Amino acid sequence: MVSDRANTPKRPLTLRDVSEASGVSEMTVSRVLRNRGDVSARTREKVLQAARTLGYVPNKIAGALASQRVNLVAVVIPSLSNMVFPEVLTGITHVLDETDLQPVVGVTNYSPEREEKVLYEMLSWRPSGVIVAGLEHSDASRTMLQAADIPIVEIMDTDGEPIDTAVGISHRRAGREMAQEIIAAGYRKIGFLGTKMPLDHRARKRFEGFTEALAKSGIEVADQEFYSGGSALLKGREMTRAILERTPDLDFIYYSNDMIGAGGLLYCLEQGFDIPGRIGLAGFNGVELLDGLPLGLATMDACRFDIGQKAAGVIAGRAAGGQAPESRVVELTPRLEPGDTLRR
Repeated sequence: MVSDRANTPKRPLTLRDVSEASGVSEMTVSRVLRNRGDVSARTREKVLQAARTLGYVPNKIAGALASQRVNLVAVVIPSLSNMVFPEVLTGITHVLDETDLQPVVGVTNYSPEREEKVLYEMLSWRPSGVIVAGLEHSDASRTMLQAADIPIVEIMDTDGEPIDTAVGISHRRAGREMAQEIIAAGYRKIGFLGTKMPLDHRARKRFEGFTEALAKSGIEVADQEFYSGGSALLKGREMTRAILERTPDLDFIYYSNDMIGAGGLLYCLEQGFDIPGRIGLAGFNGVELLDGLPLGLATMDACRFDIGQKAAGVIAGRAAGGQAPESRVVELTPRLEPGDTLRR
């Protein structure tokens, strides 16, 4: 259901709005936001607080273009080292290359504070749209996006309420379906290895769906371990060794991503484990880079390229004067690939 806010006509916020909200003159507001002039600390804080509350972002091209928009699409992602997002960007550029729009990328490193800064700078140039990873944002970021009066597409995730439009998969559903496959294959002593959850919301939702499905079959995760930092083969090897030394009777390990899963697979092969007999393994993302492993890792394709294409299509269509999609949520269906590490 579309919220009342979505049906309310919008207009760009102005210096006058900030002036009225802060109780100081437009000239003073301008000096504060441009970080110029002799303004008291108290007045400066009043202005900045009013701007944050309104979601106001200064317009760096005011008066330069009649449209008050540039042919840029802000793409805000958490990482470039993660193999997932370059493929999303490929899908985005595949569509935008056929238009006058150009993507410009900002990286947040999974930090809400960094996301605020990236969005503030990008929105100040009045892009034609924003594609941003995830549905979770700080209050300040959410307010800026709501006040931007441009198409906003939140990508990768559909488990939540979008600001405008969401394109992605249900990570809770992905976690549930993987758990159901593991249970159906006869595994019962199951461990989980993944990223620390507070900042990686999509991994958290997969874990929630995974444990929910296990619980319905009377199974609990037997052991688990979390890490921070990039998704690396070495980290997967180290974590797999640690969890199997601690809980040697595990018969399955579910990894939050393929890269650490590949590291775990290599460790298990070195130890001479029968895979998938003695122990089964599965990751997430369907990273093609790992196709050359001695065994194919069970995984689930996250529809990365398609997500990028569809998100860019929404922005391009709206920029050309088209209507928003009939549904505010465009959910794609990931495919489970059993590979060689999940009993069939």
